[in-house]
Amino acid sequence: MATERPASNGGPVEAVDAPRQGVKQQAMAQALAPPLDRLTTNQGLLLSDNHNSLKAGARGPTLLEDFILREKITHFDHERIPERAVHAHGAGAHGFFQVYESEAAITRAGFLCDPSVQTPVFVRFSTVAGSRGSADTVRDARGFAVKFYTPEGNFDLVGNNIPVFFIQDAIKFPDLVHAVKPEPDSEMPQAASAHDTFWDFVTLMPETTHMLMWVMSDRGIPRSLRMMEGFGVHTFRFVNAHGESSFVKFHWKPRLGVHALTWDEAQTLAGQDADFHRRDLWEAIASGQFPEWELGVQVVPEADEHRFAFDLLDPTKLIPEELVPVRRIGRLVLNRNPDNFFAETEQVAFHPGHLVPGIDFSNDPLLQGRLFSYTDTQLSRLGGANFHELPINKGVCPMHNFQRDGMHRQSIASGRVAYEPNTLANGEEFRVDGRSFDPVGPSGFTSLPEALEPPKVRARSASFDEHYAQARLFWISQSAPEKDHLVAAFQFELSKLQTPAIRQRMVDTLAHVDADLAQRVAAPLGTKPPDKAAATAWPGFREGPVIAGLAPSPSLSMAVGKSAGIATRKVAILVADGVNSAAVRAVQQALAAEGAMSKLVGPTLCPVRCAGGEPLAVDATLDNAPSVLFDALYLAPTEAGAEGLAGDARALRAVEQACRHGKTVAASGSGALLIAAVGVDPKRPGVLVNPSDDAPAAFTAAMVTAMSQHRHWGLEAPTSRAKRHE
Repeated sequence: MATERPASNGGPVEAVDAPRQGVKQQAMAQALAPPLDRLTTNQGLLLSDNHNSLKAGARGPTLLEDFILREKITHFDHERIPERAVHAHGAGAHGFFQVYESEAAITRAGFLCDPSVQTPVFVRFSTVAGSRGSADTVRDARGFAVKFYTPEGNFDLVGNNIPVFFIQDAIKFPDLVHAVKPEPDSEMPQAASAHDTFWDFVTLMPETTHMLMWVMSDRGIPRSLRMMEGFGVHTFRFVNAHGESSFVKFHWKPRLGVHALTWDEAQTLAGQDADFHRRDLWEAIASGQFPEWELGVQVVPEADEHRFAFDLLDPTKLIPEELVPVRRIGRLVLNRNPDNFFAETEQVAFHPGHLVPGIDFSNDPLLQGRLFSYTDTQLSRLGGANFHELPINKGVCPMHNFQRDGMHRQSIASGRVAYEPNTLANGEEFRVDGRSFDPVGPSGFTSLPEALEPPKVRARSASFDEHYAQARLFWISQSAPEKDHLVAAFQFELSKLQTPAIRQRMVDTLAHVDADLAQRVAAPLGTKPPDKAAATAWPGFREGPVIAGLAPSPSLSMAVGKSAGIATRKVAILVADGVNSAAVRAVQQALAAEGAMSKLVGPTLCPVRCAGGEPLAVDATLDNAPSVLFDALYLAPTEAGAEGLAGDARALRAVEQACRHGKTVAASGSGALLIAAVGVDPKRPGVLVNPSDDAPAAFTAAMVTAMSQHRHWGLEAPTSRAKRHE
């Protein structure tokens, strides 16, 4: 009997023969054993390729017979119980989807063809790498999964807040997640990619470069779940009633615009409120400020499949909106919080293979592997094959098949027959003949007929070879502040590494994207100058075409988007004894008229005394409601109280922090003492001062306009005096 021990070089597990095995057998086993520096299956079969799944042709679908892929993903899917292996930390909500007009010309999916119908949905947002108890505001991709409960069955659109992915083939997914998860010897760091194993992996996989640009950008730390985009990532197909197929990319566009946190905000929030994103979503829905997104599609006729400089089936690539505009076809509204987190948000089971007639797969090799992985994961996480019967997963359409029994079975099937065809039960109406494609016949799902290319091969299409053009496109499309943040993110992550060679590999990789980017990232890291040529010798490198002539794509920058107003924005109104209550009411009314929310924040929870003598109740304190939790500050005139706040380190820190994060800070009369106390120029963008102790309409209108910009980027951090009082 064989036992196992860790390999002496820290690599793959070595097989060790038990003492009872005979000497002759041991010698034979050692002679036949593969070298310890080569990868094998769990049965010791030497691998010839650990980077590509078995396909019907280089661009064809992944084959079920790929036992190596299935072994690897099956083992990965069952590594952790009971939380999800990835996307463990999440939040969910109920709502509906409604298409604007019939899309029957491109798809026969019923919920996309009837604008009078509101299709129920459940949406789950999540971080990817962290465990269930990790913080909301870590730098990470976010999951954006939508379950549509349609009369034709459940349709799951399982996506992320980033339109591309790290890898091209699902066989590398376990490696990616193993690399980004806490290192197995120490179980650290939690919910963070700033460690050696992650960067060791990605610097040896050039295909990850594009996704790295997105995750290291502000997209990796969204302002809220309500203000982030969603993407289906993969290329799917639409099929209409005539059997005509087109390729489609799915987008979710938030009505509130796309906004991000600063890195300093994200770190502070992780300590102040680890549930910041989840709480924000819950409170918005509870208050009737229902989040909305529009569903957008990029549709590519089948005849145009090969007209781009990249491959539509490559999940590390996107279709620039300048080439194929996103057409918005419907709206998603979240209007009800879950009744029970575990029963709904935790037990909801998504699967990219949950389709309805009119939507089909492409041969994206990452998507093909996910079709196996999701069901396999649910079997372990939810205890068996009947997870579809849990209320949150159960469809609204009638269901009939002859699948029986298993753990946690809830439905009770009567009768003696559990097979078809049969003559012993009245099941003739369920007889299925799938030998021919009849798009105008029964409404059942039929896969689109597709010619497959020989030979059967474990390889990757040459059309997937280029890795840097779209990474460069993303870089040159960012605004100056966004570029600064992206550089700072790379510098922070790489500075945490203990292996200098990995830092060097990353800056050399970035030289293929942009020379200035690579030099800026490398400057404080103590590496050699970025060497583009050095990267060509790394495993997995593929030389791509010249990319210098790319033009920026405005849709890739968050700074270019049009303002969506200030609805649901949160404003802290700092008050103290002597406050002018009329000014406070004027600001509150102006904000409420625009759909924003405000809280009165005082030194303590005791009511403050207004200038007229009447008490004014406060909502929070300077201790439990720091400015990082808000989108803007209003410093109300407080006469004598202003001097007290100017000597209060908590108040000074609130103003300094808001200014440092580029938020709108407005003040009336004596409230401006706080701005002066932290050394901020009152004329800088985003700072508004009204000399008198009131808040006239022109002043509140200017405050609303400033807040609608979300953030005033590019401002130098003030020289704060707050630290002297800490």
